[in-house]
Amino acid sequence: MVSLDALTTTEKVATLTTANGQAAMAVGPVVPYAAESNGAQAETDAPRRRRMTMLPLEVGTRVLCRWRDGKYHPVKVIERRKLPGGGGNDYEYYVHYNEFNRRLDEWVKLEQLDLDSVETVVDEKIEDKVTSLKMTRHQKRKIDETHVEGHEELDAASLREHEEFTKVKNIATIELGRYEIETWYFSPFPPEYNDCTKLFFCEFCLNFMKRKEQLQRHMKCDLKHPPGDEIYRSGTLSMFEVDGKKNKVYGQNLCYLAKLFLDHKTLYYDVDLFLFYVLCECDDRGCHMVGYFSKEKQSEESYNLACILTLPPYQRKGYGKFLIAFSYELSKKEGKVGTPERPLSDLGLLSYRGYWTRVLLDILKRHKGNISIKELSDMTAIKAEDILTTLQSLELIQYRKGQHVICADPKVLDRHLKAAGRGGLDVDVCKLIWTPYKEQN
Repeated sequence: MVSLDALTTTEKVATLTTANGQAAMAVGPVVPYAAESNGAQAETDAPRRRRMTMLPLEVGTRVLCRWRDGKYHPVKVIERRKLPGGGGNDYEYYVHYNEFNRRLDEWVKLEQLDLDSVETVVDEKIEDKVTSLKMTRHQKRKIDETHVEGHEELDAASLREHEEFTKVKNIATIELGRYEIETWYFSPFPPEYNDCTKLFFCEFCLNFMKRKEQLQRHMKCDLKHPPGDEIYRSGTLSMFEVDGKKNKVYGQNLCYLAKLFLDHKTLYYDVDLFLFYVLCECDDRGCHMVGYFSKEKQSEESYNLACILTLPPYQRKGYGKFLIAFSYELSKKEGKVGTPERPLSDLGLLSYRGYWTRVLLDILKRHKGNISIKELSDMTAIKAEDILTTLQSLELIQYRKGQHVICADPKVLDRHLKAAGRGGLDVDVCKLIWTPYKEQN
């Protein structure tokens, strides 16, 4: 689900000689075998004693940690907690991998950490004061944004407050239908779920429970699809429109679920103002949610999408692009141009850039003669500003004599289309049966 570039760090491997003369291989931080000489013993004990004085590691410590790829990566200790029944130094640590998105933050055991690589802990409050004196607010904000994507609207203070509140995942895994899914981010579930690391969701009504037995008893759930109107059916794919006002509990449950996989999302408890468009794969057991997008019933900013999510088991199958395309088909039926609400997540931004690129270049390839950005916007329902920034990023637009001119060389268009990748699943507009919200009321 996430593409990672492995850090080039060589694991420490040494051959040790045991007391009976046999050879043994050791991987990871190596403590030399104690020689009989007192001098050698002292040299061996010194680094061991130094490591022991570090424990337990303080929050803010920077150290190398062995990740699931078997290699060591630089991390920062975000939180720590005592192991039940353990000794004074028996802790596990919640770490952020400096190179990767926060979705990969996790709890690790002490043996995964290379204590020889521990850096001196810096008092971050003091460091912030010194840094603030040396940098402008704009420069400081740029540095903050490199750590957490999708929060461009927050200033440095708000960003730190967000990070502090959401720094540790409260739910590690969920069970949804036939999938057990590792979560990515913190979600503010009610206090009675604070002691849970795993939750069990009904895949139809999205009610969540603490224990598997509760879910099994709940299997009598009458719902076999989202509680709304089916507005699209093509083959095994179906789209349901759920009104947050009519189905408040479902809307709130959906928001709790989505927040586990969206770092930037603000959790709305007042779902009355939103419509939810839930995409499902259908079989003889029912309609199984694969993703959704939400939309304000009335948006003065021309937002045609508030949040978008494809659940991890269904990613990389074209569903995200389908949801984006579907949101624009609704805008066309409304006779409006649309744009997604900002900020977009890192994955959301990539999907939108790909969608805008493919749609615009397909039109430019087919169109004969001149075409304006306004005409492109009318044809696609994409906001003019999004068209302009997309074409500028592709270097297909120039500013001449007071106006923007599109330069559409066929070979250049083909090259950009190839780079944009496949377009995903198509929306069959003939299968869309939908009335805009204002007309419904």
